[in-house]
Amino acid sequence: MCSVRPYTPADVNTWDALVGRSRNGNLLHRRGYMDYHADRFVDQSLIVERHGEAVAVFPANIRDNVVTSHGGLSYAGLVTTHALRAESTLAVFGQIASHYRALGVERVIYKAVPHVFHAYPAEEDLYALHRLGAQLKRRDVSSVIALQEAFHFTPGRRRAVNKAGKAGIRVQVGTDPADFHALLTEVLHKHDTRPTHSLAELRLLQARFPQQIVLHEARREGTLLAGVLVYDLGQVAHTQYMAVSEEGRHLGALTLLLAELIGGLYAGRTYFSFGISTEKEGQVLNGGLVTQKEYFGARAVVHDFYEWPL
Repeated sequence: MCSVRPYTPADVNTWDALVGRSRNGNLLHRRGYMDYHADRFVDQSLIVERHGEAVAVFPANIRDNVVTSHGGLSYAGLVTTHALRAESTLAVFGQIASHYRALGVERVIYKAVPHVFHAYPAEEDLYALHRLGAQLKRRDVSSVIALQEAFHFTPGRRRAVNKAGKAGIRVQVGTDPADFHALLTEVLHKHDTRPTHSLAELRLLQARFPQQIVLHEARREGTLLAGVLVYDLGQVAHTQYMAVSEEGRHLGALTLLLAELIGGLYAGRTYFSFGISTEKEGQVLNGGLVTQKEYFGARAVVHDFYEWPL
């Protein structure tokens, strides 16, 4: 029989160790990543134990009697080990509901981990949500390349790679994100938005996870033309941010950089993830953005949000 209890800072090592051996957890769910913006969220995370041993964790925060899993993450949900099976997961969800009801929580917004980020099948949570009356509230479209299957760049992408190579553009690992963050901020400003992370936060996260958060740059004569910040999640390489200058766009710098990452450095992985191309809680598809990703051979994987009334 499993039991549920609140997470405390003293549990950090237990939490991270579980994420490391879980079926569906990754870098995003480690406390060193989750807690970089802990001042913005009231944590309401849970640890699931059996006979005193952690078998699952539930990253979550609370606001106005609503729990979200987790407001600062792209996706979370119940992060589980092989120890939890279908029936025990149903029981755990019942205990989670009881725990939150006692705190006056009215509903849970559940941001399920997309299947491409699973190291091993782990969708018992989706069945439990169905049984408990949860409803699909939001669906975003992400774009992913299955690297070990046949995929193709469009002829236009291949021409852009050749053009960039002839222009003398060089690909390298960035040592500091300052130039990239400035370029990213400039690009996003044109779309009336800004990076989720400040420069200081990017530096902090890179310092905490130097092997997993890596900046790749395309430069010519020292000038940054394009950059891609990759989250190395093991079987998945995920592009957290991409940016290209006007000169870089003309020369095909971002295309060359992505081609090097997809066909070279990360070619041995299972998936290459570009992230979502939807806006306004999934109701608007950015056609230009998703098409650019599809030119590299990517196709859709959804990010689902469920509303679970308690």
